[in-house]
Amino acid sequence: MLRCSSLWKLFPERTALGRLRPRHHRRRPRRTHRRTLRRAARANMKVVLFEQKGPGGELLNTDLIEDWPGEESITGRDLTEKMQKHAEKFGLRMEIEGVKEVWSEGDRKIVELADGTRHSAYAVIVAVGGEPIKLNVPGEQEFHGRGVSYCAVCDGAFFKGSDLAVIGGGDSAFQEGLFLTRFAKKLHVVHRRGEFRAQAILRDRLLAKDLVHTVTPATVKEIGGDGTAVKWIDVERDGKVERIPVEGVFVFVGFKPVGRHLFQREHIDHDENDYLITDQYMRTSVDGVYAVGDTRAQLAKQITTAVGDATTAVLHAERYI
Repeated sequence: MLRCSSLWKLFPERTALGRLRPRHHRRRPRRTHRRTLRRAARANMKVVLFEQKGPGGELLNTDLIEDWPGEESITGRDLTEKMQKHAEKFGLRMEIEGVKEVWSEGDRKIVELADGTRHSAYAVIVAVGGEPIKLNVPGEQEFHGRGVSYCAVCDGAFFKGSDLAVIGGGDSAFQEGLFLTRFAKKLHVVHRRGEFRAQAILRDRLLAKDLVHTVTPATVKEIGGDGTAVKWIDVERDGKVERIPVEGVFVFVGFKPVGRHLFQREHIDHDENDYLITDQYMRTSVDGVYAVGDTRAQLAKQITTAVGDATTAVLHAERYI
C-alpha cells in the first residue's frame, strides 16, 4: 500500500466528472485536489474526494502564502478551509480513506482503497502530490518524531527557545525556516551548495534575522542524541567534520512524487524522477487517467499552476466521458 502524508483522490459520479453509478467514481489527486473538485462539481458532476488523512495536503504544512491571487497573504489552513467550503457548496463529497491501487478494466478504472473497497469510474484525476525526500543519514530514522521533522508548521512550536537546524536551500527550507524563527533561539541553515536556490525575497527575509547562522557548503553526516532526543548534528564542509549542538532538525531537501506507485498492474509513463508525464490536456499514457499538480512532470510547483492543471484536466475529462 502506498503511504504518504496525504493522498487526494477524486471520483465523480459518471467518470472523472459525470454521472456515476453507485460505487462508480472519478478519482482526483492532491495539491490541486480542492480546486479540481470545485470545478468538477460546478460542471454538475458528482464528485468524491478520497483523502488519506484530511483535507489540505501540503497547504496545511505552509504557514504563509503570498502568491495566491486576491490574497495579500493567507495561511495554508485558512486557504484550505475556503476552498473546501467552496467545493462543498457545489456538492463535493469527501471520504477519509487512502487509495491503494488504480487499474483499468475495459472502459472503466478500478480504484481500490486501503480498506479493500473498490470503486469504478470512467475517468480518474491523480493529484496525490508526493512526500519529502530524506537525508538517509545515521540517526535520521531513529530520531524521527523525537527531534527530526519534515514539517515546521506541525512541530515548530515544540522547540521554543531551542537551537534548531534547517537542512536545505530552496523555497520550502526558507519558508519553513522563517516560521521556525518564531520559536528558535538560534537557527542553523545547512545547505550542500554555496548559494541558496530560494526566491530572493525569502532569502532576504530569513538571512536578515540575527538568530540565523548559515552553514555552507556543507552536508549532514549524522544526527545524534542521548537516545531519547536530538542533541547534535555532524556536518562536513571543506573536508572537515564539525559538530553543531541542536535540539531539532527540520529537513527540506526535496520532494518525491508518489503517483506512479498507484499503478502496479499497468504501466504509466513517468520520467526518471517518477513524475507522471502528461500532454497539454493533463492526460497520462493510461486512457482516462489525468495527472495534475506536483505529481506530474512540469517546471513550476506552485498552487496557481496546480489550479490551472486541475481546470484543464476537468474540462477535458468532461469531454472524454
